[in-house]
Amino acid sequence: MMHAIKEVWTPLAVTPLLWLAITLFAYLIGKWIQKVCHDSPVANPVLIAIVLVAVLLMATGTPYDQYFAGAQFIHFLLGPATVALAIPLALNAVHIRRSLRGVGLALLAGSVTTTVSGVAVVWMLGGGRSVALSMAPKSVTTPIAIAVAQEVGGVPALTAALAIAGGIFAAVIGQAVLRWLRVDDWRAHGLAAGVAGSGVAAAQVAPLNGLAAAFAAIGIGLNGLLTALIVPLLAYLWPVG
Repeated sequence: MMHAIKEVWTPLAVTPLLWLAITLFAYLIGKWIQKVCHDSPVANPVLIAIVLVAVLLMATGTPYDQYFAGAQFIHFLLGPATVALAIPLALNAVHIRRSLRGVGLALLAGSVTTTVSGVAVVWMLGGGRSVALSMAPKSVTTPIAIAVAQEVGGVPALTAALAIAGGIFAAVIGQAVLRWLRVDDWRAHGLAAGVAGSGVAAAQVAPLNGLAAAFAAIGIGLNGLLTALIVPLLAYLWPVG
């Protein structure tokens, strides 16, 4: 069976942008499954797409480098998407000013806790400096996390995997935890999603409420900025051994 799949797949594998189309199609399948599941956060479309593409890569024996060569346009768009975070920040400047103290305290607590705890966990388990610095920016949006990891001597691929995994985890449990804590303010839901789960969790909460979407964008942008300042400081305090 596997041999037959590979024989059929080989002529298609050289088609330009094949993996880009497959990645987008896998995400659309994930969105459909989530809709069928009544928008359950457990049926996260990003997680579903990752599983589908991974299964197809293994079934066809396609190396990651070949996959990336076809789907790299998505990677290219990460940069413009990060810069575009300036737009919701500017549009929601009024919200930031009105909630400056609360947003500032929540942002500082969230950014410092996630960054320092990641480094501390790796250090306590005997991990090396590069692994710890790869873990440190895990809660920011993926393009910023990758850039920070490259700057401080981390492993960008590991950081990207941790950022995506953390975003999916926050998207799955975030709203349930906040409801359990009886937090019903959409500003808090949005900010928590943006700070703890970045774009993946923000995409989960944004369609539910416009104010939540605004504060999710604020959380993503400001958390990325603050983390980009904190992680190099940690790297400076932890010199290369």
